[in-house]
Amino acid sequence: MDKTAVIASSLAIAALIGLQSMPASAQTIEDALAKAYLNNPTLLSTRAGLRSTDESVPQALANWRPTVEITGSAGAEVVESSTSTGTDRNQSRRPKDIGISVTQPLFRGGRTLAATSGAENDIRAARARLLEAEQNILLQAATAYLNVYRDQAVLRLNQNNEEVLQRQLEATRDRFEVGEITRTDVHQAEARLARSKADRIQSQGDLETSRANYLNVVGEPAPKTLTLPDRAGDLPGSADEAVRIAVVNNPGVIAAEFDRRASMDNVDEVWGELLPEMDLTASSTREWETTTETSLRTSHEVTLNLTIPIYQQGEVYSRLRQARQDAAESTLVIDTERRDAAEAGTQSYESLITARAQVDAFQTQIEASIVALEGVQREAAVGSRTVLDILDAEQELLDSRVSHVRSERDELVATYELMSALGRLTAKDLGLAVDLYDPREHYNEVRDKWFGGTSSGGVK
Repeated sequence: MDKTAVIASSLAIAALIGLQSMPASAQTIEDALAKAYLNNPTLLSTRAGLRSTDESVPQALANWRPTVEITGSAGAEVVESSTSTGTDRNQSRRPKDIGISVTQPLFRGGRTLAATSGAENDIRAARARLLEAEQNILLQAATAYLNVYRDQAVLRLNQNNEEVLQRQLEATRDRFEVGEITRTDVHQAEARLARSKADRIQSQGDLETSRANYLNVVGEPAPKTLTLPDRAGDLPGSADEAVRIAVVNNPGVIAAEFDRRASMDNVDEVWGELLPEMDLTASSTREWETTTETSLRTSHEVTLNLTIPIYQQGEVYSRLRQARQDAAESTLVIDTERRDAAEAGTQSYESLITARAQVDAFQTQIEASIVALEGVQREAAVGSRTVLDILDAEQELLDSRVSHVRSERDELVATYELMSALGRLTAKDLGLAVDLYDPREHYNEVRDKWFGGTSSGGVK
């Protein structure tokens, strides 16, 4: 093997090693997660949905408050009358009246209390689902970020490999010209170069696909250089521990529990429709020209109204049975969510352990492949190895580096999946540099609001 081929192979090793240690000053994964947290439309729409759910509490509380109405009417009236004595009497009046009434509910069969409690539990369930949506978006953003990082690294490896194989093909042709090797060696080098071009084109396509997904999730184009985050340290030490945390903290489990409480409140609310209802009504009315052209009448009235339901066509009883079945269903949903959370905790933990083992294994393979390639080059220099042996050794080194990059991505994705299963993949837990969205602010704003058709965050 001549000096040109040796130099080309050495360049391959040096370039491949350099790719792993190349410094990167670029966007971090925390930056991408922060932008997704602030800009992702799915997450923003979920927050708007929660603000809409907040309004169910003031709507329930409204049943404690009075209803005030002002009524009025005005018209024209002509009355023609005659008597048996021949006396005619005609009147032209413009009757009008105005009144005000106030109705205050006193007892509604406990429906107001049940509706308020149910609305509170609906809001707590919606808050848990907001955390679930937040975790899903952050997981998508982390996955998109790591996919771009992986595909950028694979593209660089393939580009570098193509350049090395191009130089090696030129060296192989030179050796063929002087009769050191056969035409078969040249064709083998040409075939390997063609394969490297195909791999490079494929990796370019994969990168563009990942960039499109990144733009969709994060809302901004992916930068040219991304940095790989460090391994997370605060994770469960076993699958059993992961399951124990997941079945308690997973947002899906929490939401299902509050759904069950809300369904029990709905049972109480429907049951209240079978109980008596009482309210107090006060009204005041003034009438002009209602009986004569000069009449004026003012009346005041206070009434206590009691309604006792006797039979309501069986419709309320049907809805009561339905509400009880809904409550039974929501209780079973909790078990489903817990099982799903346990499965997600176990699966993500085992995926993480597997990915970590693969990272270490591929690193060992890289180190061994480097030594093997150097040995093959020395043996080829003395004639005991062929060009194909060198090409195979270089390809094995490239494959191990590509597999190592992909396993690093898989490890970190598994880490974020595990954090999501545990309910810890939130902006607060990650310490993202953002102003955290506090759902209690809008809730406190509208809970006791008596007037006004707008609130923060809504359409004016």
